[in-house]
Amino acid sequence: MTGILLLAGGAEFGGQMSEPDLRAIELAGGFDAPICIIPTAAAPDHNHKRAGSNGIRWFQSLGAGNVFTADVIDSVSADDSTLAASIRTSSLIYLPGGFPRHLAETLADSVCWRAVLDAYERGAVIAGSSAGAMVLCEYYYDPYEKKLLRGLNLIPNACVLPHHNTFGKSWVGQLTQALPDATLIGIDERTGMINNGNHIWQVFGAGDVNLYQHGQIQKQSKIFSF
Repeated sequence: MTGILLLAGGAEFGGQMSEPDLRAIELAGGFDAPICIIPTAAAPDHNHKRAGSNGIRWFQSLGAGNVFTADVIDSVSADDSTLAASIRTSSLIYLPGGFPRHLAETLADSVCWRAVLDAYERGAVIAGSSAGAMVLCEYYYDPYEKKLLRGLNLIPNACVLPHHNTFGKSWVGQLTQALPDATLIGIDERTGMINNGNHIWQVFGAGDVNLYQHGQIQKQSKIFSF
């Protein structure tokens, strides 16, 4: 069985993502489902503890009763079998924002990423916001080094542009040239898109999702496929 994906455009845990996150909790099995926050992307500037705590408080404010963090912050902790075990048994795994390259390179080929995939294969919800959403695709753009890199590839031939309503839209030109045959997914802040395992996505939250395919932009309705 393949699980469910939630891609969010940013502003997670700030009080404005209740619609997509409540839906993710429902799909994960309800308020008693185990929810794991993996704050890897916030580690380079030493904000992973705060990001994890913010995630716990946010999901508890929505009514969730079993929320915890797995402090995967570097290559050593990414191969920690105890952390992997807690990830593997989670029903909702959330990757918040931060530094996408650190997140992707820390998780790639690690024991903890294998645990995420194991959970996904048994039906868990895998959620990513901003950097977390970016690395779940085949490609991601690192704005700090201005490089296009390979992601973790849960969504082939795609690249997320988070914060699309603020700065993410400015990446369109260069990424369209670099990835002429890929789908660019522009997701506004305070907005999430959730799939059901059959290439059908539903938009939740305050903003929009825009797809760029073959140089053409198309604002998506609340339910769409690609």
